[in-house]
Amino acid sequence: MRTQYRLGIDAGGTFTDFILADKDGGVQIFKVLSTPNEPTKAIRNGLALITEETGITAEEIVSNSDLCINGTTVGLNALITHNGAKTGLIATRGHEDSIEIRLGHKEDGYRYDPDYPPATMLVPRHLRRGVSERVISDGSVKTPMNEDDVRDACRYFLAEGVESVAISFVWSVLHPEHENRAAEIVREMMPGVRLTVGSQLYPQVREYTRTSTAIVNAYLAPILQRYVDAIDAYFRELGSKHPVRYFQSNGGLALGKVVSDQSVYAINSGPASAPQAALDVAAPWGDKNIITCDMGGTSFDITLTKDGKANVNKNIDFLRYRIGIPMIQVETLGAGGGSIGWIDSMGLMQMGPQSAGSEPGPACYGQGGEEPTTTDANLVLGYLNADGLVGGRLPLDVDKARKAIKTRLADPLGISVEKAAYGMFTIVNNNMVNAIRRVSVERGYDPRDFVLMGAGGATGAHITALAREMGIHKVLVSKLASGLCAYGQIISDVKYNYMAPAPLRLEGATAAKTLDDLFTGLEARGREDLADDGFSEERISIRRSLDMRYVGQVHECTVEIDPFEVTEASLGQIRAAFHARHKELYTYDEPHSAVEVVNVESTIAGHVDKPQRMKIAAGKGAESALKGTRPMVFSTEGTAHATPVYDGSALGAGDTLAGPAVIEEVTTTIVIEPGWKVTLHDSGVYLLTNGALVSAAKPRREKALVEA
Repeated sequence: MRTQYRLGIDAGGTFTDFILADKDGGVQIFKVLSTPNEPTKAIRNGLALITEETGITAEEIVSNSDLCINGTTVGLNALITHNGAKTGLIATRGHEDSIEIRLGHKEDGYRYDPDYPPATMLVPRHLRRGVSERVISDGSVKTPMNEDDVRDACRYFLAEGVESVAISFVWSVLHPEHENRAAEIVREMMPGVRLTVGSQLYPQVREYTRTSTAIVNAYLAPILQRYVDAIDAYFRELGSKHPVRYFQSNGGLALGKVVSDQSVYAINSGPASAPQAALDVAAPWGDKNIITCDMGGTSFDITLTKDGKANVNKNIDFLRYRIGIPMIQVETLGAGGGSIGWIDSMGLMQMGPQSAGSEPGPACYGQGGEEPTTTDANLVLGYLNADGLVGGRLPLDVDKARKAIKTRLADPLGISVEKAAYGMFTIVNNNMVNAIRRVSVERGYDPRDFVLMGAGGATGAHITALAREMGIHKVLVSKLASGLCAYGQIISDVKYNYMAPAPLRLEGATAAKTLDDLFTGLEARGREDLADDGFSEERISIRRSLDMRYVGQVHECTVEIDPFEVTEASLGQIRAAFHARHKELYTYDEPHSAVEVVNVESTIAGHVDKPQRMKIAAGKGAESALKGTRPMVFSTEGTAHATPVYDGSALGAGDTLAGPAVIEEVTTTIVIEPGWKVTLHDSGVYLLTNGALVSAAKPRREKALVEA
């Protein structure tokens, strides 16, 4: 860190988290309620809270920070609520409906469901205008572009009040001149409009994916532009000496201009920092296989890191819209602290996905909510302190929680309030376990080979129950868990992705030179952009990847390689990497089959200085932190038992305790089920282990070794 502070801000659906690190290794966490309708208000409230608790003014913090980083859900919320900008599409005539045809099928999981409704189109049919032009697959022009068609589209868009325009032509990545000329005309006739050019945003083969990505970007660009302008202006008012950085879905930082121009990269920016934070938290134990669970007030996000690398997705359907750019794989479901319990038509209890959010919030918040939520259940079960969350700033009303559960669930089902609450707890846990299996088991990973990392303010109450269900015997929960994504932001690097189409067979000197020239050109652009951003060559690193397939295959897979000179001799190295990746994904490879490349990509990172790790003083024994006991329920019988409650702020390094117990930190509560042992590490991380789960896993591993 070059100056005194570093500030990370992660805006979630219910809470906005703040992490403030100083150059001496001090790291503090703060939380305020999010303000979805006025996102900048939560930032002001958070900085006011930091001033109240530390005595350091917002101006002092910002003017003395080397990095102020913002992860935002503005783009995500706009896409969820379909509240983006009025957008128009200029496409090759005859291809205006490619985004509605959607490659001829619905998303995976619903492909054969006749009752599954079509996705809401971000660009209605009348705002999709065709242009006479055609480029064919070898990059040659079959039909020159009719500029009058572009002008007619602009006149129509102006009359309709269009705010943002996307341009996407067939095979434009091999001949971008038509799109570039169309863009000039749009800028000339619609100078105030936001413009997205498909071949510039996502220069990759596949027309539908490119068009859909361009539309999503155009749909969000004005929203992100207004947000970035407001945030940047506010931080300038506070005396910021460095530009605000924004977190991207690819797991890296970017300047505001990049985020507003390439808004699609900001869709899932909040949870995308979780893998980086998890690796840092787990570093003292050397763990690199980590499943991170982030349960907030609205959603439950899961990310997976294998061998120190996060899963990255490309060409996925996200919220029903195809997005091509690389995104950290985040499995998200409606299972937050605000998830609402309800009874379905068959008389069965369900949890979520609908959420009470922060307004009005769970019934126990006392803000008008009447529906029973996960937080209400945890309060009734005794896991949460009725004195309140976030250090008592958000008091909880047990009577309102009990009333909501009794009225909506317990009485209709003919059971006690405690049994209903434990049922809510169990169901929401099962929902989360199923989601964890989607990022692990369904991708060929055994979750028992991973460490479970707790993140988010609500996860601590569920973490040992989730680990028990998954058979995971080791859990890590940082004192910063409720703001882990904000912490991940302040230790992350600047990262940009540069792409190019490369439709060629992987053989011969010509192919090798083409690939080498493409990579060299992309990386020269990346180095130049990072140099302009103040990064020296020593702080820049490069990762390469290629989208490849066997000749004749319809779909390709992404293969990562190290940066090296691509020669005819080294093509064998790339082919070998492809065969290995194909076998890993699909259980077989075809070493004697011809291989072809479709696209290439270089990821360029500018490495920033990392703040010092938190350091906790040695403890005096867990007994010194014991606050008393509280009745808690740990079984379906609904019977409460007096359970020890420990003050997390009074625990020190080396302090050890056993479950059942609860550890109360200022911004999270950790529920330790029976059978678990907890030790606080000097890095401020709780290590939770369960010997019974280790013993259960041992026969499985021995059997696997014998079979191997």
